Amino acid sequence: MPVEGHDIYFHVRVLMGVVLGLALTRMLAGVASFAQHPKHKPLYAGHLIWIAAIVLMVIEFWWSEYALVRIQPWHFELFVFVLGYAFMFYLMATMLIPEEINEYDDYTDYFISRRKWFFALLALTAPVDYIDTIAKGSAYLKSLGIEYLLWLFVMVVLCTIGAWAKDRRVHTTLAIVYLVSLTCWILRTYRVLE
Repeated sequence: MPVEGHDIYFHVRVLMGVVLGLALTRMLAGVASFAQHPKHKPLYAGHLIWIAAIVLMVIEFWWSEYALVRIQPWHFELFVFVLGYAFMFYLMATMLIPEEINEYDDYTDYFISRRKWFFALLALTAPVDYIDTIAKGSAYLKSLGIEYLLWLFVMVVLCTIGAWAKDRRVHTTLAIVYLVSLTCWILRTYRVLE
């Protein structure tokens, strides 16, 4: 049964905000623990850059979901879909900041051993984001231009390389490219530089 009115949108935003807040809390608490216990396990620059990229991605997602206010009426399937998208960010946060890594020598070993899980989740956000964008309406999709489709394609390519590469330098390079690309996308899309 569809639900009309803006009340459902605010209901969705609250639950989505809780999930995204948990993801951000997990990552920020993890970074704080690195500072609190610097000798616990050696850190890895690629891992830290991926944490920064996913934090930025969560913030951008949270901002872009404001466009859901245009949707009327809301259906249960869309509600579950949007929450599922938010859940993906929490899962990526737990992949980047595990409860403990005692079985690994350092964060490099941990990240390389979990890379396929992390990059599979990250790659899955591309088609999910496309469906989410379509749900916001054709005018919204059109406003993003061809650049949006190119961004999704580049993201999937980077994730495919990341899932198969074992070299930490490759992962650090991918993280830098991804973070810079995401930052540029945000600056252009939200016209921060105008």
